[in-house]
Amino acid sequence: MCSSCVSAKHLKSAIQSCKAEHFLGLPSQKCKVDRVAPNMIRLWRKGYRKENNCRWFHDIENIGESKEDRIRKNLERGEEEKKAARVLRKEREAAKAKKALARYKKDPDFRVLHDQVAEVFAKFLRSDVEFLKLGDVNKISLASKWCPNIDSSYDKATLICESIARRVFPKAEYSEYEGVEDAHYAYRVRDRLKKEVLVPLHKALELPEVYIGFNQWRTLPDNRVPSIVMNTYKDLFLKHDPKRFLKYLEDVKKGDSTIAAGALLPHEIISSLGDGGSSVAELQWKRMVEDLMKLGKLKDCVAVCDVSGSMEGNLMEVCVAIGLLISELSEDPWKGKVITFTAKPKLHIIEGDELVSKVMFTTNMERGLNTNFQKVFDQILKVAVDIRSVRIRWYSRDYSSDSRYSREFSSDSSYSRDYSSDSSYSLDYGKRRRGWKEREERRAEKCRRKGWETDYEAIKRKFREKGFGKVPEIVFWNLRPSEATPVTATQEGVVLLSGFSKNLMKLFFERDGIFTPLEAMELAIAGEEYKELIVYD
Repeated sequence: MCSSCVSAKHLKSAIQSCKAEHFLGLPSQKCKVDRVAPNMIRLWRKGYRKENNCRWFHDIENIGESKEDRIRKNLERGEEEKKAARVLRKEREAAKAKKALARYKKDPDFRVLHDQVAEVFAKFLRSDVEFLKLGDVNKISLASKWCPNIDSSYDKATLICESIARRVFPKAEYSEYEGVEDAHYAYRVRDRLKKEVLVPLHKALELPEVYIGFNQWRTLPDNRVPSIVMNTYKDLFLKHDPKRFLKYLEDVKKGDSTIAAGALLPHEIISSLGDGGSSVAELQWKRMVEDLMKLGKLKDCVAVCDVSGSMEGNLMEVCVAIGLLISELSEDPWKGKVITFTAKPKLHIIEGDELVSKVMFTTNMERGLNTNFQKVFDQILKVAVDIRSVRIRWYSRDYSSDSRYSREFSSDSSYSRDYSSDSSYSLDYGKRRRGWKEREERRAEKCRRKGWETDYEAIKRKFREKGFGKVPEIVFWNLRPSEATPVTATQEGVVLLSGFSKNLMKLFFERDGIFTPLEAMELAIAGEEYKELIVYD
């Protein structure tokens, strides 16, 4: 045995000493001693005595490190890591700035884009400052909101704030910068842009992001919160300022305050019901209905809602949302009513006083893989005869369970038309093998026009017999875009929409649901921003 080795007796006494130090409050660790001691004694008895036990014995001596020493070492290690990370971060920021500057000098396309963006921001910021001085806050744009913050990561990677500041405070117009070095001039105008332009404009606009960033929840003006921000931060409002936020919601219910809903689409409000924000969603839905009612849109419509399992993703929410919205915008006899998407469609009165209950009722209605459009028109005709309505217009949306058209075409939230009622063919692509696809689609295309024309003539005949000269119009809305189409753009009595987007939905409400493909294209490029564009052929 080497000179540094110890006997079993000495080893046990050393272990007991470590335990004693622990119980006397001396700096040792009972957990480690109790874990190491049994293993060492066991190995000692088996004969592993030489260098291994000598090393373990010295390890036991080091177990007595105090808690304060460990905390101090961890703090020192943490400070060193922070310093190293800080240096590395500054090096990366400097590298990004050098890269942006080099690209600005060498890449003419990037330089033009950079200058144009800076020019747009500078133009709006200067005009906004003038409006602020005149006290005309309503004319202030949102340029200050979207302008990158000074020294933000985006600013350091693009140097855009310096370019904006140079245009807002050009040397030629400000004598105090005459003779100032360019680097110092850039620093001064950047600081001035922040203090004299961005901060005052943020305060004037009462941007909620500023209050949230500075943790000023109690001073945040709730009625100035945009609809999307409200949906995003409603849980934080309840967490940080529950009393005032709940009082604000009560004031909105009473009509003493307002809540924004203009930027939200119907299905976005419905989707927020599951996030614990039913109170906010109810108020936003009510505001949306009120705003659309003032426009007088979709007053004489009824929806046929497909709530089957084929409605994947957010298509179900879109379907239910527009079906409910149309039912609330419509006037009697269609107000609060919806037609089921089944082979035997029924006209239902939507049950429930709150939005949550209405959504649940609509979602749980009868469902099917197709609907019989003649029977749908029979339901409409029955109501029309009862009230002798002169003008009825009906919207429908198209969506098939297999993303392909059979003889079923869907209506306003995925609704469908069933030609099998008048024809001997009823094509169900969901039950067909992939190899039959092209042949069956050609067959469907060949018989589609004939089938629709036959049914449409029968529908017109029924309406004429009851004393109505005009047949309700149909809008087929295929929420999921597909190559197949139930009708062509020139087909009498119908309009076809395909796919889903925010712009298409806005266009649907703005145009009262009826527009041609040409009108849709013209409306898409009718904005002010397109008037100065020139097309070279």
